[in-house]
Amino acid sequence: MEARDCKTPQDVLKLIKEKDVKVVDFKFMDFPGLWQHVSHPACQLNESIFEDGAGFDGSSIRGWQKIHESDMLLIPDPATALIDPFREATTLSLICNIAHPITKEKYSRDPRNIALKAEAYLNSTGIGDTAYFGPEAEFFIFDDVRFDSKPNASFYAIDSIEGQWNSGRDEKPNLGYKPRFKEGYFPCPPMDHFQDLRTEMMLTMMACGLDIEMHHHEVATGGQSEIGMKFGSLVSEADKLMLFKYIIKNTAHKYGKTVTFMPKPLFADNGSGMHVHTSIWKGGKNLFYGNGYAGLSEMALHFIGGLIKHSAAILAFAAPSTNSYKRLVPGFEAPVNLAYSQRNRSAAIRIPVYSSSEKAKRIEFRPPDPSCNPYLCFSAIMMAGLDGIQNKLDPGEPMDKNIYDLPAEEAKLIKKVPGSLDAALMALELDHDFLLKGDVFTEDVIEEWIRYKTEAEIDQIRLRPHPYEFALYFDI
Repeated sequence: MEARDCKTPQDVLKLIKEKDVKVVDFKFMDFPGLWQHVSHPACQLNESIFEDGAGFDGSSIRGWQKIHESDMLLIPDPATALIDPFREATTLSLICNIAHPITKEKYSRDPRNIALKAEAYLNSTGIGDTAYFGPEAEFFIFDDVRFDSKPNASFYAIDSIEGQWNSGRDEKPNLGYKPRFKEGYFPCPPMDHFQDLRTEMMLTMMACGLDIEMHHHEVATGGQSEIGMKFGSLVSEADKLMLFKYIIKNTAHKYGKTVTFMPKPLFADNGSGMHVHTSIWKGGKNLFYGNGYAGLSEMALHFIGGLIKHSAAILAFAAPSTNSYKRLVPGFEAPVNLAYSQRNRSAAIRIPVYSSSEKAKRIEFRPPDPSCNPYLCFSAIMMAGLDGIQNKLDPGEPMDKNIYDLPAEEAKLIKKVPGSLDAALMALELDHDFLLKGDVFTEDVIEEWIRYKTEAEIDQIRLRPHPYEFALYFDI
């Protein structure tokens, strides 16, 4: 369980020798947002692979190449070298970028390449040199999950020793201590069943070089949790978030548990969000700090203006599953209202006031969830904010009232985030010029994202009867 500060291929080869590494695991991000990997004997690794890459079949990766142009290259990034804490044989993990096998050009649909271009674009604008991101990814720890979908049957069943629905189950003995719905934030053990498991997750993360701030039980029953990770620059933080997920899933698996970052796995309790904190810096100075509302600079307010203007399109990447919109439902404390406020958690954009220091000043965009591809999510958020800065977009007046207590006539005037993935994709189709600046996102990326999400996810949900429809309609 060791992170190593490698900067060059020579550093990686030295680490392999020092640690007697047997296997080198190349990891890369697919289009929708899952880590993929291929493993090589460590004895095959040499300096040339960091330039020439290793071949693989890109047509087998979701949303990528067609069969007649399938060959692609994995180019490992030496700065991501890490000894994998879970593998039996000593294994070195390297995150890779994707390139064309002949031209060596970086692949337009590689999410990490998009994020690298986003960072380069920020520098090219002269606005800032670093965009920092701090995601708060929530998740559920379950004991059992079963699901199936057939022409004549469809079901899912989730279980947790901690689930309130098991308060009456004969567990021989049932010891109680099951958090009530919406009361999981945050009781001590034994009500919190997963203190030790989350602690092991946290310590493993720290041993792997992640800077962790805290962990705790979250609001929902049935094992909802959060582990807080310190902010970092765009690409680095997206890399870390993928390692974060990998460690959480594998630690749970080691103890016979399963983890999901699905935003809404339970009915009638809170879903899992991923509030994203962000700020732009230049020359070591936080450009979001100022003397405006909530201690924000004019630049930060324009950034908020960009988020509000482009929020619907952003959500095509930041809340990218049909299940995301089971969480983003008006009237249930979800961050669906396109307003900004200090402290007010009913607004889509919050300005945290835990600290008034210059370094801590940031904005928090609350609609994203952890089903997203972080490279695309962070890039889209930054590009929308930069568009707001470049065009001096006015975010309007802040909303410091409780939006859910507003009179109906006043509440109707507040714009909402999209109500479905379909609506978010439609917004992306109509509003994506801000993403094309600096060639960060390309037309083929936008087109393929919309096509893939529509055909592979939206259409598949549309075509299938929902189990609850039988409760509503079978007796018609």
